[in-house]
Amino acid sequence: MSGRLLRSFIVAAALGCAASVTSAAALEKPGGFPKRPITIIVPYGAGGGSDQLSRAMASSLEKVADVGVQVVNKPGGGGLAAVPDFMTAPADGYTIMEAIDDAVTNHVSGKLREHPAEDWVPIAMAQITFSQIYVRPDDERFSDWESFVAYAKANPGKLKVANVGNLGSMERVNMLKIEQGAGFESKQVAFDKPAERYSALIGGHVDALFEQPGDVRNFLDSGLMKPILTVYDERPAEFAEVPSLPDAGLDFTPLLRFRGFWIHGDVPEDRRAYLEAAMKQAWDSDSFQKFNSSKYMHLINSYRDTSGSKELINDAVGTYSDVYKEIGLIQ
Repeated sequence: MSGRLLRSFIVAAALGCAASVTSAAALEKPGGFPKRPITIIVPYGAGGGSDQLSRAMASSLEKVADVGVQVVNKPGGGGLAAVPDFMTAPADGYTIMEAIDDAVTNHVSGKLREHPAEDWVPIAMAQITFSQIYVRPDDERFSDWESFVAYAKANPGKLKVANVGNLGSMERVNMLKIEQGAGFESKQVAFDKPAERYSALIGGHVDALFEQPGDVRNFLDSGLMKPILTVYDERPAEFAEVPSLPDAGLDFTPLLRFRGFWIHGDVPEDRRAYLEAAMKQAWDSDSFQKFNSSKYMHLINSYRDTSGSKELINDAVGTYSDVYKEIGLIQ
């Protein structure tokens, strides 16, 4: 698999830092916009990474835009259930949708008609991160990656891993590549709501969890979960004791999680520019940066403006197209 996507994250990081965006404070509200509350639609359940991000951004954005910002969760369909509400809402800038790389995977697989960099306008990419595999610290069957793989090989298909339901998602593709490289098979147990995935591991209903570290930090800090593999090409300092893909002998370029905010493609240009600037100022705020650091989001530079986000998305479309052809999901 090509390393194009991962390289784009690294190259775009410098561009993202240097991007010049007029601050919302210096930008006049076009026609008084916004005059009333803004709604952020989250296509995933309460408590997960997208929900946490959206609520942190809403809090910061309220101070920048001087209007209320409400968060509405509409989970289901692997992130697709919220799309009709987003697409049928007036294209006036008052409706924003939080979305993740699933928007790309759903588009490439044909489940999402709209192109997330053409029919939608990304006004900010706010988080980019890697994933990990977690187990319970008190599980006597395995305590690290080597013993986990040994158990999986000795018990083909017996291990249950809590994951998302979308077969073409970043999580499922990475997990497939891990299993192929390590030579074992597990049963992927799908949960639409993040909280259900976490409870399944803690309660012993599954044996492992595939997730991003910031989403489960509370469980890591409380000792209810422990990472045994970092799905990245190096060991971040915060997880220096956890093997990375090269450490585990896994030779593939990992797909990364990215989360951002979109508006309808028909939103007037002056409102789009204002929202892009407002998002940048909200992202830069002390409160949001404190939140992002608490979720390990300082490990990879996460911010992209509209131009940088489109570049990231288009590159991801190409990468997922290649991967899907490789594993037989598309022709």
